[in-house]
Amino acid sequence: MNLPNKLTIIRVIMIPFFVLFLLSDLLGNASDWIALIVFIVASLTDLLDGYLARKHNLVTNFGKFMDPLADKLLVCAAMICLVELGRLPAWIVVIIISREFIISGFRLIASDNGVVIAASYWGKFKTTFQMIMICLLIADIQAIRFVTLLVTAIALILTIVSLVDYIVKNKNVMKEDVK
Repeated sequence: MNLPNKLTIIRVIMIPFFVLFLLSDLLGNASDWIALIVFIVASLTDLLDGYLARKHNLVTNFGKFMDPLADKLLVCAAMICLVELGRLPAWIVVIIISREFIISGFRLIASDNGVVIAASYWGKFKTTFQMIMICLLIADIQAIRFVTLLVTAIALILTIVSLVDYIVKNKNVMKEDVK
């Protein structure tokens, strides 16, 4: 197993620790900050594994499958925990997770037809803003509450824009005779 794939597995393994610290007061007030550090480190492994895979030509089928799945698991786990903590409205999480299911469905259908749907810039911007949003919501700093709300709104808008972009660019995937 190559290094990028190991980093992806490490990211998945970090998720339960992230959830544990975020949802518990195991270490008092420090628990949120440890959860934030774990989330940031896990997010950085995403950047690093992708960079290493491309730079050293270490792209594998395992990585193509697990890397986006690990990202979705991390982000969805974080958002669900933030709903539990009352820091993020559930309706925002429903929209974001729905978008992920729709895009995953598109990619599955495309894959069955031998078509690869690459990540778009809108999708990358969306992911970046979602991760920043999650960090701000975990930190829960009253003095920057407006910035947190603004980043949350931008993440939500980018989620919708990236969904529309994927659908418009890949609407042919839904036709029966794509091949």
